[in-house]
Order: sequence, then structure tokens, then C-alpha cells
Amino acid sequence: MTEYSKKGYLYSNFKIFHLSDSNLGEIDFHYHDFHKVLIHLSGNTSYSIEGQTFDLQADDIVFVNAGEVHRPIFHDDSTYERIIIYISKEFLAEYSRDENDLSYCFRNAMENNSHVLRLRSFKNSRVAASVNKLINNLGKDEYANELFMQVLFLEFMVELNRAAISNEVEYISTNYAGTKINSIIQYINENLASDLSVDIIAAEFYLSRYYLMHTFKDETGYTIGNYITMKRLSLAQSLIDSGTSIVEASEQAGFGTYSTFLRAYKKTYGTSPRKKAESQASLSF
Repeated sequence: MTEYSKKGYLYSNFKIFHLSDSNLGEIDFHYHDFHKVLIHLSGNTSYSIEGQTFDLQADDIVFVNAGEVHRPIFHDDSTYERIIIYISKEFLAEYSRDENDLSYCFRNAMENNSHVLRLRSFKNSRVAASVNKLINNLGKDEYANELFMQVLFLEFMVELNRAAISNEVEYISTNYAGTKINSIIQYINENLASDLSVDIIAAEFYLSRYYLMHTFKDETGYTIGNYITMKRLSLAQSLIDSGTSIVEASEQAGFGTYSTFLRAYKKTYGTSPRKKAESQASLSF
């Protein structure tokens, strides 16, 4: 049975990496509790997100929302160079007001049924200039550098959103043009609190149970049952983080019983939701 791990932890507003690797092999599907922006610099790479696969070019900007299952796919052993920026959900929510909505770039990509933004001239853009300043100041031991990095990060997010609303960009279409899997994924995410048995989903899309299970696995890389569980856990965690009680969060996320939720939570996170909340609270001091 396919399982997905939650990778990475974020205890600040953002975290940035400039990475270069080769011969990474096959990366498992995984997800994060935070948002992710990836700037692809080099490598013969595709990116799979929620059942859609995008062929990347140099300087493409990839948006991955918190909780979305994703992985890179390498077509050869060429060097995979990228800039990765993790962004906390709380930070993005704080700056999502009408006059300065920094979440626009994520939302607009989704509205365009895409996860990849391509600037017509990235290297000469303000986005490139702002991210280069971030990279160049990583780890510097200078006066107030942590504060300066926060200023530079805000500048990057402003420039990224300005680019997203300009006419100098395009959103890349997926290279997947298969059956109904994208619609099934959308249906699942819109009905997590409802009964999502394989039989009900198959009937909704006029498919046989066998065809649904095998096609979903073949075209996304994960089983439909595990995908639903993971998305429900992600929703429950978001509700808990926003102040909803653990029992109520499990119900709103579609778990039939609290014991079912608790087993799935411990298996995924390695601890109970209460202990996880307590450990996060201790890290806030």
C-alpha cells in the first residue's frame, strides 16, 4: 500500500534553500504543512502535483500549496538545480488582505488550472533580482541580517505577485491529458467531509470500481484510499492549527470515528495530535 510522508518542518515565516544535486533517483510523493515556491534553474525535470505533471524549463516557478501531494521526476542524471522557498500558512494568511494579497500568485495559478508560472524574461525581471538578493544574504553574519532577510523576503513576494498580475507571464498547462482523474481529485478535495468510498466515487463518474482504482494509481502514483486519508489529515491539521478542537477537527475532516483519525494521525505524524500541538506551542517561546 502506498504511503506518503510529510516532509520538512517550518518554525518561521519562511525558509530558503539553493540546492544542486544529481543522481537523486526516484523521489517519493510527499507533502508539507506549509506552502512552497520552487524556481527551477536546471535539469531535465518534470513536476507532479495532485495528479498533474508539468515539464519544466529553466527559470519556471512552481507553486505547491500546503497539503498538496507532489514530487519531482528526473528524466536523466543531469544536475537538478533549484531555489526552494517554504512559506508558512499563517504568514500568507496574514498578508492576504485586498490591498496586499500576497497569496494571489498561488490562487491565480489554481484558477488557471496550473502550478507553474513562466516569465518571458526571468533573468531580467525584478523577481530574479529580489530572489538573488535573498540568496546572496543567506547566512551572512552582519548586523540585523535576520531582519534584513525578512524585508528581502517581503520584497520577493511583492515582486512575484506583481509578475503574476502582469501580462509578461504565462501559466503552463499540464502535459497530462488523460481521463477524469483531475476531476476526481477536485471532487475529493471538495467533499472531504462526505462519504468518499470507492463505490460512491466510481458511481459519481460512471466508472467501474476496478477501473477507478487502477487508473488513479497508474496516473497519479498513489492509491485513492491513501490519497483521501492524507488530504483529510491535512485538513484536520489545518483546523487544529486554527483553534478547532481535535475531536471536532477530525469530524469536519471526514473521519468516521475519532479512533480512525487517531490511528491515521499517529501513523503519519509519529505522535498524537495533542502532543504535536504541545510541542509546537513550546517552540513558540
